[in-house]
Amino acid sequence: MRLPIDIREITRAGERAREERERPLRIAILIEPDAPEPLVQAAREHIRPATSAAKLQIEVVTPDTQVVLGGDLDAMVALIGSGSDAMARAVASSRDAYVPTVALGLGDDRDALARHLSHPLLDTLVDPEPEHLVTHRLGDWLADRVSGKRLALANNFAFMRRATAEESVKATAFQNAVIGVVAFIPGADLPIMTANQAKMLLQIAAAYGEPLGTERIKELAAVVGGAFALRAVARELLAFVPGVGWAIKGGIAYTGTMAMGASAIAYFEHGADLGEVMHEATAARDRAMADARARLRRGDKQALAPAPTTTDTADVGLEPTGVADGSDT
Repeated sequence: MRLPIDIREITRAGERAREERERPLRIAILIEPDAPEPLVQAAREHIRPATSAAKLQIEVVTPDTQVVLGGDLDAMVALIGSGSDAMARAVASSRDAYVPTVALGLGDDRDALARHLSHPLLDTLVDPEPEHLVTHRLGDWLADRVSGKRLALANNFAFMRRATAEESVKATAFQNAVIGVVAFIPGADLPIMTANQAKMLLQIAAAYGEPLGTERIKELAAVVGGAFALRAVARELLAFVPGVGWAIKGGIAYTGTMAMGASAIAYFEHGADLGEVMHEATAARDRAMADARARLRRGDKQALAPAPTTTDTADVGLEPTGVADGSDT
């Protein structure tokens, strides 16, 4: 049987993923002398490059400090204590150089810190828990503001893996939903959707440090490309809800892709390799499709509701048995 997917295209996508995660990174960290020690410790523990391709510029900002930032910075992270005038000037200087700049502070009043520093609210992050501030809030911010180097960030900083993977899943699910809505030629959507799903799994694998050899990429393409669940279920459901075929196809494409991505992330975080992940991911997608079929037969309009954007091991049949942060994958 001929696969509805171009394996050469997926192989090229795997090569691009390998190249992207090796891209150079330059991040500056500015620290106030009175920055809370738990915050400094959390940054020291998690913002520690894993490869020589990533470089950190670390500066302690005092009233007498003249901070000179490198011209090739990808991002600047400021660890805030009292929010001195010197730090406010350094942060403003980074912004003026068009460097994505974030201010981190312990507490829960983001508005007050943003006003105090005269810094944009969306680039000011606060949290009472320093670990959560660095590993979640900062991770999400970097994935959004340094989007062109997400894989390089994930390759160097373990806390970036989930945020990077989830961004890939959401983007792919949205793309497939749009394709499902606008594809007018019967069957024309299947090769594009399956290729997108294979590329998504490669992006997730790259984020979690999985080796991406040519043979594994071809194996992944064959598994994903051999599944016809999205098109088959969408065709069947058109008969149950006539007149809104565009919604059926878009909803099915979105839900199936989200299920596949959530399963892959959960399995990688528990130490599974690419072979295990890709089989379970396609199975998770097919389970989501079967569930959508059953609910639409019952007339449940929530069958087309968007899937959740966070991963839950209970949703994909996992028992927590290993390291959950992906640090050993």
